[in-house]
Amino acid sequence: MAATHIVAIDQGTTGTTVLILDKRLNVRARVNQEFRQLFPKPGWVEHDLEDIWGSIHGAMEKALREAGVRGGEIAGIGITNQRETTAVWDRRSHKPLQSAIVWQDRRTADLCARLKAEGHEPVVREKTGLVLDPYFSATKLQWILENVRGAREKAESGQVVFGTIDSYLVWRLTQGAAHVTDVSNASRTLLMNLRTLDWDRDLLDLFGVPRQMLPEIRGSSEVLGVTRGVRSLPDGIPVAGIAGDQQAALFGQACFDAGAAKCTYGTGAFLLQNTGPEPVFSRRGLLTTVAWKIGDEVSYALEGSAFVAGAAVQWLRDGLGLIKKSSEVEALAKTVKDSGAVIFVPALSGLGAPHWKPEARGVIAGLDRSTTAGHLARATLEGIAFQIHDLAEAMSVEAGRPFPAFRVDGGASQNDLLMQFQADLLGVPVERPRMIETTALGAAFLAGLAVGLWPDRADIGRYFKVGKRFEPKMKPEERERHLGRWRKALALAVGWAAPAAAPSATAAPPVAEPAPSAPPAQPAPAPTTSDAAP
Repeated sequence: MAATHIVAIDQGTTGTTVLILDKRLNVRARVNQEFRQLFPKPGWVEHDLEDIWGSIHGAMEKALREAGVRGGEIAGIGITNQRETTAVWDRRSHKPLQSAIVWQDRRTADLCARLKAEGHEPVVREKTGLVLDPYFSATKLQWILENVRGAREKAESGQVVFGTIDSYLVWRLTQGAAHVTDVSNASRTLLMNLRTLDWDRDLLDLFGVPRQMLPEIRGSSEVLGVTRGVRSLPDGIPVAGIAGDQQAALFGQACFDAGAAKCTYGTGAFLLQNTGPEPVFSRRGLLTTVAWKIGDEVSYALEGSAFVAGAAVQWLRDGLGLIKKSSEVEALAKTVKDSGAVIFVPALSGLGAPHWKPEARGVIAGLDRSTTAGHLARATLEGIAFQIHDLAEAMSVEAGRPFPAFRVDGGASQNDLLMQFQADLLGVPVERPRMIETTALGAAFLAGLAVGLWPDRADIGRYFKVGKRFEPKMKPEERERHLGRWRKALALAVGWAAPAAAPSATAAPPVAEPAPSAPPAQPAPAPTTSDAAP
């Protein structure tokens, strides 16, 4: 029986998706299983690791049934995951020490503020490419060690171990034989040095983390262990690929060369650009991260996010009642030929990169008596595209190269009107793949390369297909007219923010939340990046 299939596990914030693909990227099965979100206090967001593991089992068993694929036909398993979520579990029993602290959780905001006030952020940024923010794993882990009874003693004795979700899944899939992570996830912890690709002693000391509880950092495409004692799978299947969700989407979009970029449009929007074998450090508040490591080859990326993308359409639906389903927004927007000079700055959770104004508020400008719901719907889609234009412009300057083309994925990328306006603003083609499950696809590619299902990236490129290409059609003068109106409205949105000193040329801009949005005072479940398709 030939092993010609790859299982991709996409472990997200609200659910787990298992995808089974054959060598030609035909999807044999796709199953999603949701799990509980835990909100023990305002600003706190947690997951029960046993719930996550149960969702893996449930989705896996159903996917294998639907695909009609037996264990002997599976060449390897790839994993992609919510990135910064922090887990600590017992080395012997595999039981969690406490609930995992999710990337959205804000309980360490005061700790981050204190570390900034003490002057640690420049060194942290230079070593990691990140900023001091509760978004990342280190302060979450520090909180566990300082606040869970016995945690530090157990960590120092080697009884408990730490990992991001990828580490936990590999641990459970291999019955504890492999305690590993890959470079893309390790680069989101605030503990890994971007240049050495190893845990940094100074950072471990800063956050008070015992080295012995950390996983081994490995490449993104290599055999990390084999399945053992998993109810839904036979023993001996290689676990062969890992990447954090946004890096996996970059790989799944075949953005293998420096300069290639993708944007995932969901509730928020994530833009990543491959910057090649050397890290590029941003002066505009973008994050520097590891994209992947394959063999001895390392690729880095610049990353930025818009806090609100599809969430703006959700607001039209839930806040204003203009539509009943998010998918109806395009039809409503098409009832008018243009936005009628209406501009919507969707700063409903502040503004992210490159503006970094968390206190900013949403603005709708250019209304008159002729304004209709259609104009507002169209302005909402355009507001999403304007944010990504600003992010892409900053990224092109930082990376020192323009985008040759702009690849998109996520639920909101299915909106043709939005994608065409995005191409018009950027002045480069926007390419939407035939298969928009690019996060899981990236994990599958990485695992397939490691087990030889595909010989190299060039072979993978043969199977990657663009579903639709949006060519820019807008004349330069019209583009500038749109951007001029946007900048005026943007100034109004930023005007709501309290005045602050401008950052220096070498310092990172003040960052309140690199995530798509900060959890509200009474948090709601965080949608995955593919939710809320306009």
